[in-house]
Amino acid sequence: MEHRTIADRSWREFADFQHTETGVILPFRAQAGKRLGTYRQNRRAEPPPGKPKGAKMPDEKRDTKPTINDVARLSGVSKKTVSRVINKSPLLGQATREKVEAVIAEIGYVPNPQARALALRRNFLIGLIHDNPNAQMVLGVQEGILEAIRDTEFALVVRPVDRHAPTMLEDIRRFIEQQRLYGVLLLPPISENDGLAAVCHELGCTLVRMGSARLDDDRHLVASNDRHAVKEAVSWLTSLGHRRIGFIAGPEGFRSASERELGFIDGLNSAGLKLDPAIAARGNYRFESGLAAGERLLSADPRPTAIFSSNDEMAAGVLHAARAKGISVPEQLSIIGFDDTAIAAHIWPPLTTVRWPIVPMATAAAHKLIDPGSAADQPSLFLSDLVRRASVAAPDRTT
Repeated sequence: MEHRTIADRSWREFADFQHTETGVILPFRAQAGKRLGTYRQNRRAEPPPGKPKGAKMPDEKRDTKPTINDVARLSGVSKKTVSRVINKSPLLGQATREKVEAVIAEIGYVPNPQARALALRRNFLIGLIHDNPNAQMVLGVQEGILEAIRDTEFALVVRPVDRHAPTMLEDIRRFIEQQRLYGVLLLPPISENDGLAAVCHELGCTLVRMGSARLDDDRHLVASNDRHAVKEAVSWLTSLGHRRIGFIAGPEGFRSASERELGFIDGLNSAGLKLDPAIAARGNYRFESGLAAGERLLSADPRPTAIFSSNDEMAAGVLHAARAKGISVPEQLSIIGFDDTAIAAHIWPPLTTVRWPIVPMATAAAHKLIDPGSAADQPSLFLSDLVRRASVAAPDRTT
């Protein structure tokens, strides 16, 4: 009787050996050929549902479509591992990925996104929900998510909301239900809303919260160390000789704003300095608010020799205010921002800023969403660092 083996060349290009759990190395090609030969024989012999084994059926009515279970069995891996290969999970080893992909190609398995979504009662959509006036940040988050879901079946849908609206929770509930979202990424400040997180959990929608402090367990969190990063930036200013340092805070109700303000105060305190209300202001993370705050702070007497702004857009506003007053940057005024968005490198002089790792944070968050079983393996806490450009110098002692 003819021994059933793989006939085409592609399967013979598999690795010759495979490590077993006992450490013994066995020829993998022969095992694979035997498995696939048995698979093909069994698929031809399988009767349709409702028919006893051995029942004959016209060839055109035989269901020979391979399933994900077939792929798992022939690859010697779990069904979950096959799913991760299909979804391009970065957590798999190259050898496992190639083995499963080769089996998929050999038996002609075609994933059915519609069937999978129906079984999960979810579309393959990641929802990005935000109420953030910082457009640069939102763009950076989108870039990170799209990097994670590239070459997968997932797509991104963005939903801005008004966190002050009394119907916000109900509006987001309806949005998740109507879109049948697979997962949701919440940006600050609404990521700090525990009621919204509860809605997502109630609907069975995977959730990740982005923030400037720990808001949740590692499976549902990506966060940065804003307070410490700002303290380090202010300490650098004081080491250069700055003693009169102005501050522009972010909007009230933002955890990022409060963390950065605390970091600023920490930096002053470590140098034996105090925050002077005459050179402190609050903005809303938009350019115009930074311009207005800069005009006020630079009208103080004596004016500050340096200003720390809680984001880059407001820092750009301060730079414009300084130019309008004929104040040279950095010779007469040093400016530091926060985020390291595109505007920081494109204005003149290029802005010294604390880099908030927006893109890698968003990429990690998206991986947690599309592969929740491995969410804890993704990084949760990220370090911000100071990017030193041309907007900072030692204070001018002649003015």
